[in-house]
Amino acid sequence: MIELKDIKRIYFIGIGGIGMSALARYFKFHGREVSGYDKTATTLTNELEKEGIAVHYEEDLDAIPKNADLVVYTPAVPATHKELVWYQQNSATLMKRSEVLGLITSSSFNICVAGTHGKTTITTMIAHILRHSGYGCNAFLGGIAVNYNSNFWSDKRNVCVVEADEYDRSFLRLSPNVAVITAMDADHLDIYGTAEAVSQAFIDFSGKIKPGGLLISKKGLEKEQALKGDHHLTYGLDPAAPGLAANASAPTPDAYATDITIDQGDYLFSVKTADWSLERIALPMGGRHNVENVTAAIAVAHSLGIAGDKILAAVAAFRGVKRRFEYIIKDANKVLIDDYAHHPEELKALLSGAKELFGKMKCTVIFQPHLFTRTRDFADGFAESLDLADEVFLLPIYPARELPIEGVTSEMIASKIPGSKARVVSKTEILEIIKDRKDWEVVITAGAGDIDTLVEPIRQLLENK
Repeated sequence: MIELKDIKRIYFIGIGGIGMSALARYFKFHGREVSGYDKTATTLTNELEKEGIAVHYEEDLDAIPKNADLVVYTPAVPATHKELVWYQQNSATLMKRSEVLGLITSSSFNICVAGTHGKTTITTMIAHILRHSGYGCNAFLGGIAVNYNSNFWSDKRNVCVVEADEYDRSFLRLSPNVAVITAMDADHLDIYGTAEAVSQAFIDFSGKIKPGGLLISKKGLEKEQALKGDHHLTYGLDPAAPGLAANASAPTPDAYATDITIDQGDYLFSVKTADWSLERIALPMGGRHNVENVTAAIAVAHSLGIAGDKILAAVAAFRGVKRRFEYIIKDANKVLIDDYAHHPEELKALLSGAKELFGKMKCTVIFQPHLFTRTRDFADGFAESLDLADEVFLLPIYPARELPIEGVTSEMIASKIPGSKARVVSKTEILEIIKDRKDWEVVITAGAGDIDTLVEPIRQLLENK
């Protein structure tokens, strides 16, 4: 096994991925020679190039460092990729992103956040609280923190805050001191096969917690009792809180948000436990699910001994994560929100949060399904969640790493949404529709593909009306 001190030149195949780019920034920060390949140029790869990291966009054996000490690749890269094949044939040291992350964190105090949704926001919230409060941490995020315009930062304190990705069972290479599990819903069934296998992977992840470590999990997870860890704390919303009457008889989490009110699109609330409480918390971020998310982050911060006043100041200063309930336009008559939601439960939380905040305004969602397998497996769930909106536009499925599956299209979802509120359109068509109509109030763009390229054109069209 290669050691960190022996890595002088490192090459990334798929460097533009959110997790891969964080690792690239880590090695660049520590003075290593870093370069990489990605399929297309993006805002993120452009930022990497500005930071002095060489990136190319064609499979080109003449452009790769033949003497790389370590080659890092993502599972999304095809096995036939020319550069990957060359390194394999020439006995290079190759590691997956998750293996490198495991190597980096092998000797640190680790706070690892896992879950089929919510993990990016909670990871960023925790890292932000630790940084803003002066506690300090090294952060490996699955999204861009708006406060710092980055998915990575470093600190002299040997503490790592890590987004623990369940895809390809990557998170099983980590060793948490504190672990957070947000959700264990069925996802990535192309990898796991069954919902039961997904749940078991999360149970196995909880078993990776170091002796004496802490597990913080969302209250009500189906396999809650099977989760491991010497100390276990649950979190969530007060089941007796207004708007949650249907859950009034549900068990109360160990740490719960209560006294929730809304003030000009922000949430005001308290977090309480049997042993401590924190009041007058102000979260300048939309979506009641984000109140729940920050409750988990606050519980982590408290477990580290961070003072309450510092936690309050950090939460009030939090500006969110790009593409997580991100306000692009927010005024009295018009709102544009962009979100990464690509699972039915994420869509449900997104649309429920928007309806709670802007319930009197017409809500239109533009959704791009991500992956043929996910669309096939969750078409009913997508339709049920999207039905929360007043109007639905579906873009064609973003394939990512997959080939088409016969009969699996965006029309499959649209046909399951009651009435005539849903239709499938192209990117060009949706821009024309936005341009021609004037009655837009709340518009939401959602999806994990390339729908983000539409956000700026949509913003311009809406602001010109």
